[in-house]
Amino acid sequence: MITSELKLPERQLKPRTNGITILIDNGVPLNLFQDTISGAADYIDFVKFGWGTSLITKCLEEKIDCLKENDVQFFFGGTLFEKFLSQDKIEDYYRYCKSYGCRYVEISNGTIRLSNKEKASFISDFSKEFHVFSEVGSKDCAISNEQQSSEWIDFILEDLAAGSEKVITETREGGTSGLCKSDGEMRSQLIEDILMSGVHPEHLIFEAPTKKLQTCFIEKIGPDVNLANISFQDAIPLETLRLGLRSDTFYLFE
Repeated sequence: MITSELKLPERQLKPRTNGITILIDNGVPLNLFQDTISGAADYIDFVKFGWGTSLITKCLEEKIDCLKENDVQFFFGGTLFEKFLSQDKIEDYYRYCKSYGCRYVEISNGTIRLSNKEKASFISDFSKEFHVFSEVGSKDCAISNEQQSSEWIDFILEDLAAGSEKVITETREGGTSGLCKSDGEMRSQLIEDILMSGVHPEHLIFEAPTKKLQTCFIEKIGPDVNLANISFQDAIPLETLRLGLRSDTFYLFE
């Protein structure tokens, strides 16, 4: 809770619909996980258990208990959905999510060959019992670089129409694909085209694992941009970027 007399951007209190922060757990130790969540819960809306880490995390139940105690939602990475689907075990994935009390699921096609139309059908199915975040963009840089803005926009609109509450735009956990080139540089025109398409930013979640990406999206959209793939070390630093308490965004909200 901010009690300073400084003039800072107003931030929604949880549960937020805009300005959400999604941390990615890539297998951080339990004590670090618990300390981060309990210490920064006001600024953390979700934790995504990245790709398939939840399958081999021995202390998964303890982590989920910690999230529930601190009013932080969670979901499993879209790559895990794709793994189950690739082995024709989608019912097992459904039961897996149910067994952990998931309220949210991520539906993606960033790795396997799955058309966006087929992905949208899974979004429609899962949205009957879960809140769905879908993901647009390939993890393969070669494929990603060939995708035009019109494709991205069409896929985003198709996902939203199918029942996705928000659409995550791919950059991977290192910022090297999707909205970014393999060297980490942003595909600026693609981002501009998406923002000019009429899709409201509140329906989008931008993966932004680096300070450069976080700063760019805050500059373009404002402090209430939805950001994902945030490392556990960046939970507090990201909030200071949103509030103009760091040199990178110091003058944005004056």
